[in-house]
Amino acid sequence: MSPRGVARIWPHFWFKALGTSAFMTLFFTSYIHLLKNPQGPVTEMPTCFIDEWVGLQPWSVLIYVSLWVYVSLPPALMVARADIIGYGWRMGLVSLIGLGVFFAWPTAVPPTHIDWSLYPGMGVLKGVDAAGNACPSLHVATAVFSAFWLHWMAPWCGGGRRWQIGSAMWCTAIAYSTLATRQHVFIDVCAGAALGATMAWLTRPRPLLRN
Repeated sequence: MSPRGVARIWPHFWFKALGTSAFMTLFFTSYIHLLKNPQGPVTEMPTCFIDEWVGLQPWSVLIYVSLWVYVSLPPALMVARADIIGYGWRMGLVSLIGLGVFFAWPTAVPPTHIDWSLYPGMGVLKGVDAAGNACPSLHVATAVFSAFWLHWMAPWCGGGRRWQIGSAMWCTAIAYSTLATRQHVFIDVCAGAALGATMAWLTRPRPLLRN
């Protein structure tokens, strides 16, 4: 990150930090509640050849959990409180749509028949985030939504083309990790990407940001 980008972190630092933490806490509380209390029969999502091609890759859990850093970057790099609040409402809308789908249509990935105790890091993940709330993948939806914003914000942060490419690669790696950790199947990833991209375009403000 450029010095210009780093400098943008400090304005309203605690407002950003506490707001992001509160948002994530509220989201996870709702997400886990729906995960443990589905409101109807749970539909098992179908797999395709891509799911078999990717296979289980335990190392990818590190990329999977990096989402929480990635989605924190857009608000962290905003310098106006109004922009931070506006972004929070937009990201909240993405989450609400996803949670609404989970409420109306509970889904899960197919059983993997894997002994997760052989993969300690994966076992922790599976204990916290089970195989439900599958489609659309909110992991992918929030990553793609953030990727659009980071792309648009590059001129303000002094990142340029390298910034945009690096961000796109990180987002792609996160999407890939949802398959490689067996948290989602390919159709979940496609639905999540479509949700994130669509909401990014529909809610993009004009002008984009305050300098």
